[in-house]
Parts: sequence; structure tokens; C-alpha cells
Amino acid sequence: MAFMPRILIVKTSSMGDVIHNLPVISDIHAHVPNAVIDWVVEESFQDIPAMHPGVTRIIPVAVRRWRKHMQRNDTWQEIGDVRRLLKKDRYDYIIDTQGLLKSAVISHLAEGERHGYNRCSARERLASFLYKHTHGVDRRLHAVIRNRALAAEALGYPPPITAPDYGIATGMQPSPAFAGGQSYVVGLHATSRDSKLWPEPNWIALGQALASQHMMLVLPWGNATEEMRAKRIAAQVPGSLVLPRLSLSALAPILLGARAAIGVDTGLAHLTVALNIPTIAIYTDTDPTKTGLYPGAKARAENLGGRGAETPVSVVLMTLQSMLPTE
Repeated sequence: MAFMPRILIVKTSSMGDVIHNLPVISDIHAHVPNAVIDWVVEESFQDIPAMHPGVTRIIPVAVRRWRKHMQRNDTWQEIGDVRRLLKKDRYDYIIDTQGLLKSAVISHLAEGERHGYNRCSARERLASFLYKHTHGVDRRLHAVIRNRALAAEALGYPPPITAPDYGIATGMQPSPAFAGGQSYVVGLHATSRDSKLWPEPNWIALGQALASQHMMLVLPWGNATEEMRAKRIAAQVPGSLVLPRLSLSALAPILLGARAAIGVDTGLAHLTVALNIPTIAIYTDTDPTKTGLYPGAKARAENLGGRGAETPVSVVLMTLQSMLPTE
């Protein structure tokens, strides 16, 4: 009977970071075909590793919620449940690709050989003291490369040099008959900070230009503020559509059917890249060098702008035109 190593991946948040870790699963299965892989992830992002067929079990945690309610008994009950789940099986490899103290503590709760970044490579140096095996990976590299390199070091296979395989588009089907067969572009207008937003007049102008080219602007949202913004944009863009609030697993098939996606610095833009959708990300207050869009072999992606940059609508439209195949 072939050896089936049990591997625990610890990458809890945020959405973009979790998506950037998906190629690790594909890499491991390419080099260790019999691996059984579990993944610890924040409960709000558990739909993402669930999309990858190479993940056997997902162990959700709620560190963000727990921190706000440490005085409650049910919080400690949940923490105890996670601890027992982590200790249920002994892992041959525990790989913390997050490199934070919180993720290192989680890895320390599990039984097995713990691997992580060394103190010069970890995002928080104290994390490195909780691993048995530490590995150096240049902090200047993009997050996707860092994750893949760490897993390779831990498991002893050559650092991958191929384009990443996010592994979630295979087998997934676009939402049937969405938008009545009309071509559509998803506008990912929402992000975690106001400083990362692209101005609403720009979204309106973009949507109007798309409408003139017979492409519908589709606007998802995740909270009341984002819903109001989506409705203000849609009110001035003919034929546009504001989606209902959807889970990531429900939104993914709609994203998969899009002709393209245009977004700000948001995790959903990384998701469309992982789904091999042509994607443009507009940066206004962050540097995309380390955490920008990182396409796989079958995807096209462009990072526009940067910290303090103002990206005009005309540049976005020209970039989109260059990325789309002619129909």
C-alpha cells in the first residue's frame, strides 16, 4: 500500500491570501500524488479551499470573531472543538504559509512536524519560534511564489518555476443561462478601505462604455454600503445588473461565465484570476508588486496603477480591449 502522507496547511486569511495559497495544493499533488491535505482557514473564507478538489478536509476557525468575544463561554467551547479536531490525527507535515503569530499558534495546536518561514522570512518574526523546521524565502517575492517555495522546501521537491495552477476552475461550470446569454463584465467595485476605491464616476463611465459595446456591467456586493454604491452606479448605466448578496460558492459560477472582470484591490479580483477570467485590477493606495494579480497559465491579468495613482477610464478600456479575444 502506497504511503499517504497527511499534510495540514495553515493559511487562514485574508481572501486574497487564501486564493494565493491554492497553487500550493496543486503543486503538492503534482509531486506527492498520494497526499491527503487538510486546510485551516477562517470560517468566512472556507468556500475557497472547498473549490479545490485536492483538499480533503477543511478546518474552519474564527479568530477574528473570537477576539471580539473572548469573555464568552461559547467562544472557548469553539476553540476547544478546533483544538480537538487538530489533534485528532497526527500529520506528517504541518505547513504554515501565513507566517503570523496567530497562524503559528494554530499550527502548534496540531500534532506533527511543523514547518514555516524562518525569522528573516516570516511576516511576524515571533512566529518562527513555534516551528520545528524553518525555511528561508525572500520576502520581496510575490505571495504566490513565497507560498509555493515554502511548501517545496518543507516537502523536499524543487521550487516550482511553472505558472501557478489554482486548481478551482477544473470541473466548475458557469451559472446556466445567467444574463440571458448576453456578454457581461463583472465590476468588483468593493474593497476593504475607502482609500482603495476607484471613484464612482469612473465606474459609471466604464459601465456606459461597456453598454455601448453590448456588454452588461454586473455588480456584486457584500454589505449595505457596497449595495448602495452598486445601485448608484447601476442607476446611470443602461442594462447593468446589481446581483443579490451571494456566498462565494454561489458567486463563483457567475464569475466563471464573465467575459472579463474589472476590480479594485479586492480578494474577488484574485478569485476571478484563479478562475481563469481575464481580469484588470486598479490600484490607488497599495503596491501590487507583492500581492497583486498573479495569473496562471490560462489566465490574463493586468495590474494598473499603484500607491497614489489615478487610473483613467480610457486606460482601463484600452487594457480591456487588448485582453479580450475578438468575437
